[in-house]
Amino acid sequence: MTENSIADLLKAATAHAVPVVRAIPDDRLAAATPCAEYDVKALVNHLFQVIVQFQALAAKKDAEFGETPDLVAEGPDWRDRFADEAGKLVAAWAAPGADEGTTGAMDMPARTVGCMALLDLTVHAWDLARATGQDFEAAPESSGVVTALREAVAGLGPTARKMGVFGEPVAVGEGASELERLLAETGRDPSWTP
Repeated sequence: MTENSIADLLKAATAHAVPVVRAIPDDRLAAATPCAEYDVKALVNHLFQVIVQFQALAAKKDAEFGETPDLVAEGPDWRDRFADEAGKLVAAWAAPGADEGTTGAMDMPARTVGCMALLDLTVHAWDLARATGQDFEAAPESSGVVTALREAVAGLGPTARKMGVFGEPVAVGEGASELERLLAETGRDPSWTP
């Protein structure tokens, strides 16, 4: 892996996302999240689907984002399965050529597609942390994760807003952190609480 490869970025993000998922208590699965259309369980299932399907995209295979399977309901070991799949995601993007060329049904640049997985891992981990009363620290600035995501969101933003994936940007104060700025750029209120 090279400096700031998609695999490096995903590894850094996963190190911060997996502990959030592991710490979700069962009694918070029905709680609201900053994503109005998802409760905690639905958001975990969505993120689970992302980390599985983006493994296929790394291998230049088709991905299936139709109906979201209820992976949480498959058994009490869902937190461990999530961690395992997150590790497989990093490994898939570390394969030679994974972040080169194009991939997916829209034939997008592979690096952009990898950044989409990175965005979900980072932003949805924040969503889940907020919804379940956990503290969330994004990968450190030195990892390049938030910088890469802010660049990706700047490029993807207009299309993502038209498709309803992002909300309109939210204003933040001058002292906002880079993570807070990223969240605001995706239409989230960084001060959201349940």
